[in-house]
Amino acid sequence: MANTSENTSDNAEKNSSARAKSARTRQQPKEQSPGPMQVLRGACAQLAELTGMEAESVSSFERTEDGWTLNVEVLELARVPDTMSLLASYEVELDANGELSGYRRVRRYERGRSDRS
Repeated sequence: MANTSENTSDNAEKNSSARAKSARTRQQPKEQSPGPMQVLRGACAQLAELTGMEAESVSSFERTEDGWTLNVEVLELARVPDTMSLLASYEVELDANGELSGYRRVRRYERGRSDRS
């Protein structure tokens, strides 16, 4: 009988340990790459910190093999009237974690002008 109660006690400890481990696994967040919204917000903040200019919008983004590529529209020079303000489009590259790895200005234009087709 002693063996039976010891076995029951051992099994109860194993089950309790397994439940505790399962609970810890559920509580710990799994490391995941950032989602699109986190990437967009982070990219705009990093670009603003580096250039000193606030991003107005993100006109395009895509996931690449190495991370992300975005086109960010930035107000470079405010003018009156606002339609004469100068904007620029920056191509921004980010690694898989959303950290900025490079950027370049690809276009500069007046707010009131559209591209020619």
